[in-house]
Amino acid sequence: MGEQADAGPVSGRAVLGQTLRVLRDKAGKSLGQLAAETGYDKSYLSRLESGERLSKVTVMEDLDGYYGTGDLLVSHWRVARLDAFKDQYREYMGLEATARVIRVFSPGIPGLLQTEDFARGVLSGGLTTADGDEAVEEQVAARLGRQYLLRQKPQPEVRVIVDEFALRRPAASGEAWQDQLLHLETAASWPNVALQVLPFSAGAHHHMNGSLTLLWQRDGSAVAYKEGNGCSRLIEDPDEVLRQRLSYDRLRDLALSPPDSLTLVRRAVEEHRS
Repeated sequence: MGEQADAGPVSGRAVLGQTLRVLRDKAGKSLGQLAAETGYDKSYLSRLESGERLSKVTVMEDLDGYYGTGDLLVSHWRVARLDAFKDQYREYMGLEATARVIRVFSPGIPGLLQTEDFARGVLSGGLTTADGDEAVEEQVAARLGRQYLLRQKPQPEVRVIVDEFALRRPAASGEAWQDQLLHLETAASWPNVALQVLPFSAGAHHHMNGSLTLLWQRDGSAVAYKEGNGCSRLIEDPDEVLRQRLSYDRLRDLALSPPDSLTLVRRAVEEHRS
């Protein structure tokens, strides 16, 4: 008899689903009982256990509390969410999750500071089918999950520069845009986040066609990640990372100070209200 081929790698989502099933069985609960006691839909819970869906991280926080498992499910979720990304972006996500220092420039509102409704509008695009809607919801859950790192301990030190353009192109929904602006205002007050706005008066600059992120790990190693014109690139060469860092510093010098940037955000909030 020939050798049996090795099974393919088990996805993080499948491992999370198996863990959910084991915990429920160990607790002696049916899906119906779990649904009644947690408030989550029975069919939704079933799809999580089968690995068909990726939940929001808050669902795993709730279930960790329900089962008394600390952060076991959240930890599995943080691995499972990477299934939603392509290989190079998955590698970047892993580095972002462990970074101690994060520097971001984005022409628009960066994913780390997007609200759920704003992220859904950005990610939905032209997807209007049932399958498309489900794919969007998974991408929204994965994007919101990235924000978990902003409140983990120890908190990373984060600086975000956004182009003034980001404050001038509203979401399709007025309410979603109002909530997004207010969230930016709130984020700017977090002790580990510095928000700067690059004003139109700064003129043309060298990152107009895309975003730049710099990540430093605890051991001092650093990478850069660039996105733009439909492509992305993870940069690990130390000399090139240094060049990207210097280009980021030039943008920072052109941007408004954090207090002046907050004033501009608040002005955008008032203009939208009026």
